[in-house]
Amino acid sequence: MYRLDLRHRLALDINNVLQRDTRRNHPLEQLFWECTLRCNLACRHCGSDCKVQAEHPDMPLEDFLRVLDSVNAHCEPHSVFVIVTGGEPLMRPDLEACGRAIHDKGFAWGMVTNGFALTEERLDNLIASGMGSATVSLDGLQADHDWMRGRAGSFERAQHAIRLLAARPELAFDVVTCVNRRNYAALPAIREALLDWGVRAWRLFTVFPMGRAAGDPEMQLDREEFRGLLDFIKATRKEGRIRASYGCEGFLGNYEGEVRDHFYSCEAGITAASILCDGSISACASIRADYHQGNIYRGDDLMEVWERGFGPYRDRSWMRTGECGDCPYFKYCLGGGMHLRDDRGRLLFCHLKRFA
Repeated sequence: MYRLDLRHRLALDINNVLQRDTRRNHPLEQLFWECTLRCNLACRHCGSDCKVQAEHPDMPLEDFLRVLDSVNAHCEPHSVFVIVTGGEPLMRPDLEACGRAIHDKGFAWGMVTNGFALTEERLDNLIASGMGSATVSLDGLQADHDWMRGRAGSFERAQHAIRLLAARPELAFDVVTCVNRRNYAALPAIREALLDWGVRAWRLFTVFPMGRAAGDPEMQLDREEFRGLLDFIKATRKEGRIRASYGCEGFLGNYEGEVRDHFYSCEAGITAASILCDGSISACASIRADYHQGNIYRGDDLMEVWERGFGPYRDRSWMRTGECGDCPYFKYCLGGGMHLRDDRGRLLFCHLKRFA
């Protein structure tokens, strides 16, 4: 049985009190907008199965603005940050107009991008439209990144985008890396490259078995590599040259407080909601449709759903079955991330099992 040391137990018990208050009050703080399912890459780990010509059209800006009007009626817009995602947001030729309209409603906004289509001119226009933050994906050095992204030249484009963003100090900016068996050994070299390009914040995550990544053995770290990843992040944070952190996928036992700026919590449906391209009201785009809470095209109002729905997200007692049933650490992880549950509510993946 995995052993959680006393220091972590005490800190996590204190954090639990704070998290209970957050779940009870569920303040909406982040709103993701999946503005398109089109993408200019074909990533091996994509959970959305996005394509250059998506089967579902882009969501019209006017439809999302009505969602923001609902938020505005219940919240101060400056308290809710809008994150534009896809697909690839830069596939929308009207992205700048979308950003300007979001900004004019009083909301701060940013985007998550693969960087392939980012140019200096476009970046200038996006910043002029109110964009205040950006996240770019980089999944290794040239060979590994191009392999992961499924398109030659994607590394050079991502590098160019990172350098452009790093040169704009007015932006909050970070790089996110999907760590897999192919790029694991190159993590120190990737870190040095990012530092050379001017990056100061770096998020690393591992792939959960969904979408294109399901059944791909090259996507999954083994137990030794997973520990090695966390030790690498811990050492990098201690070194202090770049602010490295592990993603939000799961509870990490005695690594909690060591590899992130906060203790683990799944904020889906607690402080984070999303509007998907088909109008679905969800918590984050990685969560299966079984857990969607409504749809704006069926007449559902986001904020009404936010206040009256999201029950499975806020009361996780239903997750205490199977391997979670007798776990002594359930009170700290509450069954893990919602994106790690299948259509029957079963847990797909437990990080603590990797430490056994």
